[in-house]
Formats: sequence, C-alpha cells, structure tokens
Amino acid sequence: MLDRWSLKIIAPPLKLIAVKLHRLGISANQVTISGFIIGLTVIPLLAMHYYLLAGVVILINRICDGVDGALAREGSPSDAGAFLDIVLDFIFYAAVVFGFALADPSQNALAAAMLLFAFMGTGCSFLAFAIMAERRSIASMQYPNKGFYYLGGLAEGTETIILLLACCLFSDYFVWIAWFFSFICWLTTFTRVVGGYYSLQSRTVL
Repeated sequence: MLDRWSLKIIAPPLKLIAVKLHRLGISANQVTISGFIIGLTVIPLLAMHYYLLAGVVILINRICDGVDGALAREGSPSDAGAFLDIVLDFIFYAAVVFGFALADPSQNALAAAMLLFAFMGTGCSFLAFAIMAERRSIASMQYPNKGFYYLGGLAEGTETIILLLACCLFSDYFVWIAWFFSFICWLTTFTRVVGGYYSLQSRTVL
C-alpha cells in the first residue's frame, strides 16, 4: 500500500548509488547476492538476541535490494536478475521470521509459524499473478520499472520492512506484531486472489 509513495522518495538516492557502482564495474547480481549473504546473518543475530544489530542488517539488505534494481537499469536488466532478486527476497523475509522463532521458541514459534503461513499467501498470490500477467503481456502501470508485474495490496515491501524493524525495536512484542501483520497479509491475499481472478477472467487489469 505504501510502496507507490516510498519508492518515489528513495529512487533518487538509490540511483545515485547505482551510478557510482556502475562506474566501478559492479553488477546488479553482485549486489543482490552480497545483500542476501549479509541478510542471512540476521538468523544467528536474532537467535542470540542482538536485535538492534539485526535491525541494521535488515536495513542493509533492503538497501541492497533497492540498489540492485537501480543498478540493473543502468545497464541491461535481465529476466535472470529479476528472478534471482525476488527469490532471494522471499527467502530473506522467511529467514528473519525464523530468527525470531529461534530467539524464543516457546513464546515466538507459533506466531512465527502463522506469519510464515501468511507470507505464503501473499507470496504465491503475488508470483502467480505475475506469471499470468507475463503470459498476457500485461505491464504494470504503477510500477513500470519492475522486472515482473508488481501486484499491490495492504502488505507490500514497505509495510514488511516496517514490520521487521518494529519486531527488532520492540522484540518483547514480537508475538503481537506477528499476529497483527499475519491478519494484514491474509487480507492482502484475499484481495489479490479475488481481484486477480476477476481481472484475468475479464482479460483486464484493475
């Protein structure tokens, strides 16, 4: 829901970083993979209760995720790069939730499982529609720079980042935050499934 505004705000600084990296000969895929490797350190950090440091790692990962797209557009964006980017994004999100489960299994595990369950709903509805949109050569008008059709909703990338950072800043309330965001994710999944189905059935995109 917030991506349409947040992406406009962060686009200029991301482009500035991307231009400098492009001049250094650094590729988008290198940034994608580096950000992912850094991001995976969030699991042991959370497990050992280093919540603030985990929050820093989350920010670094998300900055890399923004820079790699801008960097790809400085050269020639590829389907392979877009595929790598989205796959590693979803693994990273799940890694953060898993880290919180490890931090306190007796208290956090059930809420973490529900949040991962909800992520499955948002993730599969997002990617399934992107596949159908690609088959029909449907382009996203709101997010024309994306490597695939970007289907919005209540829970998008910006909301997810805010959630993960909130969990790090207020780790004692992880269970409540996770249950709340799970509900938002399921609302998003419902609207995507219904809206996506009728959009494809009518051969138009809402």
